[in-house]
Amino acid sequence: MTLAQSITRVALATALLLLIPLVAKQFTAEMAWTVGDFIFAGVLLFGAGLTYVLIARMGNSTPYRLAVGIAVAAGLMLIWGNLAVGFIGSEDNPANLLYGGVLAVGFIGALVARFRPRGMANAMFATALAQFLVPFIAAAIWRPEVNLGMVQVILLNTVFALLWVGSALLFRRASATNSNSGRQLA
Repeated sequence: MTLAQSITRVALATALLLLIPLVAKQFTAEMAWTVGDFIFAGVLLFGAGLTYVLIARMGNSTPYRLAVGIAVAAGLMLIWGNLAVGFIGSEDNPANLLYGGVLAVGFIGALVARFRPRGMANAMFATALAQFLVPFIAAAIWRPEVNLGMVQVILLNTVFALLWVGSALLFRRASATNSNSGRQLA
């Protein structure tokens, strides 16, 4: 499939996904999206799809493409969830800005790795660690009351960290696949 065809598919998928809240808005008053919300969601979804298409093309194995898919999905959910409701307190809590650091670790790590599988595995492991540490760093800075909400935040961050670890393990498998195929060719 050509790059243009892939981008067209991403655009169509984005449009179809945006039909869901558009239809829901017709049936319930609780769906209070504005035009700006639809535009922002469209940009976010299209951006995630385009990121997947561009990075997945760099790998020549199914584990690599799956790893990219999990990483992009985790990043998308992290951004969306944080902007919609916030993970620590409300979306207005400044502690939620720490999640930008999680994404920065993954992005910078991917650039340093030049999107090679072994380096991407290391970048995703580092991203998982950053994700897991966010609530503890936030607690050290803002000293919130320890309650059930704090436990839920730690559990949520653990789930995200596991997504990053899953991506890292798939990148590692892709690296081993590339190494093995290189040995067979030699």
